[in-house]
Amino acid sequence: MRRFEEFKKLHYNEIPFLLGNVWNVPTAVQYEKLGFKAIGTSSAAIASELGYEDGENMSFEEYFFMIKRITSAVKIPLSVDLEAGYGNTAEEIISNIVKLHEIGIVGINLEDSVVNNGIRNLKNTVEFAEKVKTIVEGLTKRNIAIFINIRCDVFLLNLENALEEAKQRIKIYESCGIDGIFLPCITNENDIKEIAVFTKLPLNVMCMPNLPNFKVLNMLGVKRISMGNFLNNYLNSQFEKLTKRVLEENSFVSIFE
Repeated sequence: MRRFEEFKKLHYNEIPFLLGNVWNVPTAVQYEKLGFKAIGTSSAAIASELGYEDGENMSFEEYFFMIKRITSAVKIPLSVDLEAGYGNTAEEIISNIVKLHEIGIVGINLEDSVVNNGIRNLKNTVEFAEKVKTIVEGLTKRNIAIFINIRCDVFLLNLENALEEAKQRIKIYESCGIDGIFLPCITNENDIKEIAVFTKLPLNVMCMPNLPNFKVLNMLGVKRISMGNFLNNYLNSQFEKLTKRVLEENSFVSIFE
């Protein structure tokens, strides 16, 4: 409960907190050493490490193994990107969340889109909200305290009316008893400010090339900033570049520069 309370309080500080997204034990340990207050899994990065495409292509059992190893290695709160829940029904998703709670997980992300045959589409707003409400009620009945962050993918999917669609969905999601709203790929300052004013929930944004800096995000009303899988992608690209140099130079000198 202590770690859950610490994690929830982070969303109500005067300045937004930076969530370090992890994909293995070393990254989690490094974030903790650097003074990060909380970390979160990147399902895309972990899936990639295991040889899968993003979108629940790895099994929950494989994911759970990685999550358990990560959370056992650090003392700071860990939130889990649960994608669409790794279950078709609310009860199946509740079961997964219960398992995560039992190993000390303090929060989850659930997204309002689904990937089928490699294509991501938004779920029906009302049907998704009903499922979320059932999940929240089910967890409450079990006395499980966990931060539920709903990822709304209208900007990620680049909808023409993304701002208005986001507001319509958020208004419905707020009534489900959730704790936060996550809008990946939102970058426009006016859009961010409008959403932050519109919702009573803490607003979470994600690393993007043209995302405003943290000082500006603070002024706009953002409370949580995620890294996503971009650091993982960057490190993999650097690995490729360095390996090419070793091959081209027939030497390991570049590794030690």
